Amino acid sequence: MAQKLDRAQVVETALRLLNETGLEGLTLRRIATELDCKAPALYWHFANKQALLDELATEMLRRMIATTASPGPDAPWQEWITATSRALRSILLSCRDGAKVFSGTRLTETVHAERMDGLLGALVRAGFAFPDAVEAYFASYAFTVGFVIEEQAVEPLPGQRAPGYDEDERAALIGPDFPLAAAAGAGLFSGYEERFERGLAVVVAGVEAVLGPKG
Repeated sequence: MAQKLDRAQVVETALRLLNETGLEGLTLRRIATELDCKAPALYWHFANKQALLDELATEMLRRMIATTASPGPDAPWQEWITATSRALRSILLSCRDGAKVFSGTRLTETVHAERMDGLLGALVRAGFAFPDAVEAYFASYAFTVGFVIEEQAVEPLPGQRAPGYDEDERAALIGPDFPLAAAAGAGLFSGYEERFERGLAVVVAGVEAVLGPKG
């Protein structure tokens, strides 16, 4: 008698295949083949690929919450933004195309709410108007997800370089006519750790300058 397929098993298999095939190669049919079952068995748990992606994004967030501590209730808002952004980037990088999977999905649980509430609370306690606190949260979230989407386009997996991002080839192609654009390659397609931290510092400074308490 065949073992009953459960939702967690499907998610675990999908995440493993995601690292092998990337987002475009991940299909319910491929997952069914891997689990040695018929595709209709998966539809009991996920009506379509988007429903599966929603659950994958939620699982990534569950893992982030389980493996990273949130700042304490008295921590400054800057620490809440930087710690949350670093934790999100780390979990997105743990899966091939993780940021693409995460972007635009709808979470299937409220697992995100506690940490989001903590970050917003830190901003409000610091004197931010609530709408500005929400904008600050979104700015840091959008920066992080967008940064990782671009990072994973160049390096799908750690140590793996995608074709088309060779800096010397790029410089040879556009350098004669557009030398500044060619020289920018080194600053666009490498040094992600340092560039993320610098970008995050820009976001924090911008949040304080534009959205922070006035007066």
